[in-house]
Amino acid sequence: MTTSSFAASPDVAAVKKFLLDLQDRICAMLEAEDGGARFRTDDWTREEGGGGRSRILEGGAVIEKAGVLFSHVNVHRMPPSATAHRPELAGSKAQALGVSLVIHPRNPYVPTSHANVRLFIAERDGQPPVWWFGGGFDLTPYYGFDEDCRHWHQVARNLCAPFGENVHAEFKKWCDEYFFIKHRNEPRGIGGLFYDDLSRWDADTCFAFMRAVGNGFIDAYQPIVARRKHTPYGERERDFQLYRRGRYVEFNLVYDRGTLFGLQSGGRTESILASLPNLVSWRYDWQPEPGTPEAALYENYLRPRDWA
Repeated sequence: MTTSSFAASPDVAAVKKFLLDLQDRICAMLEAEDGGARFRTDDWTREEGGGGRSRILEGGAVIEKAGVLFSHVNVHRMPPSATAHRPELAGSKAQALGVSLVIHPRNPYVPTSHANVRLFIAERDGQPPVWWFGGGFDLTPYYGFDEDCRHWHQVARNLCAPFGENVHAEFKKWCDEYFFIKHRNEPRGIGGLFYDDLSRWDADTCFAFMRAVGNGFIDAYQPIVARRKHTPYGERERDFQLYRRGRYVEFNLVYDRGTLFGLQSGGRTESILASLPNLVSWRYDWQPEPGTPEAALYENYLRPRDWA
């Protein structure tokens, strides 16, 4: 994809309004599924400019930890993580706004999920702004269910359809490749959608795709939570969940662009690391026993498939 340096820039006020509303709706959905816990709101400002609204839920009956974070920040000099593929923008001023979230359920049969939608605008003296959208959503189950996987990917496919015949296939493949833990040689989960540097369409169309992805996340995730949250589980399933969460932590701290950008740009550490689970475990050279549900995750689900 190529970044836009000539087309009209997106309407930042309209994007911000959508993102704040999306944050509200995702939090309301999660509170309704949990049935008791509530998000705490942490408004913050950034010395370099801008700020955000972090919402965190911990200790719920269904949701062990969830962070749904809005930010709109100014950057005086773009960090290496944002200019690796566009060195001509190194040192530029920029603004970034978006919503990012990670949900770590308590029940191991409810998958962890991550989503984000964002807009980035770089500004160089005497030149038009350069803007692009990015985001997506992905699912990380601990115990796989074909029904859930098909639903997740069908929502992703359907929301992409109005934007072009090959959009879903392209962004699904990008997700499979991006959320791959290289040092483990395994996917983080079953994928979904991932896109970055999106300015191939005009600003209004790119913003419409952001809205489709944000709204699609709710449509994709809520039915899975409702379907699995009452499934009985025991210590075995819980131990496996905590072990697999270790993979999530490894990816976020080693590879995730959003984490690297936040840390390199002097972002707010509490918000950047809100994606990490409260409880996690590592075991030395652990392998699942053949024929078990744990082994089935590796054999049947942790590999790219055309679920839709």
